[in-house]
Amino acid sequence: MARITKKALPNAFTLGNLCCGLISLIMTFNGDYRLSCIFILLASVMDRYDGRIARYLDVSSDLGKELDSLADLVSFGVAPALLAFNLYDFISLGLNGYLLVLIFPLCGAYRLARYNCTAFDGEFMGIPITLAGMLLAIYCFFTINYTSYIIRTAILMIVLSYLMVSKLRIKKV
Repeated sequence: MARITKKALPNAFTLGNLCCGLISLIMTFNGDYRLSCIFILLASVMDRYDGRIARYLDVSSDLGKELDSLADLVSFGVAPALLAFNLYDFISLGLNGYLLVLIFPLCGAYRLARYNCTAFDGEFMGIPITLAGMLLAIYCFFTINYTSYIIRTAILMIVLSYLMVSKLRIKKV
C-alpha cells in the first residue's frame, strides 16, 4: 500500500497543476482575470515540485513525463493564451486575434514535444512553456486595468512563442 502512495504523489502534484490550469480557464470565462492569473501561478508551484518529488522518491516514469507535458500545455499554454485573448479583446483583431491565441499554445506544444524527445544535458533549448506561461500571467495580472495594451500584449505573446521554439540554450537551475 505504501508503494502505491509513493508512486502516486508526483502524479498528484501533476494533476494539481492540471486542475489549477482548468480552474484558471473557468475564471477567465467568468471574467475573474486576477484569479485566473493566480491559478496559473499556483500551477507553476505544483509543476515545480512534481518532477523533483518523483526523482527524490525514485519513482520517475514515462507516464508521469507525458502527464506532466499534457498538464503544462493546459496550464501554461492554453490558459494564459485564452486569458490574454479575453482580457485584451483579441476578437476585435479578427483573424489576427485568433492566430495570436493559437500560436502561443502551439509553440508551447512543439517545445514540450521537442523536450520530451531530446536529451539536453543540464540545459533547455528554448524557454520552458512554464516560464512563458508564468510571464504572460504576471503581465496580465499587472495590466488588467490597461485593456488598451492589446498591441503590447500581442507583441509579448509573439516574442514568448518565438523564444519557446528557438534554439536558445538556457542552463537548468
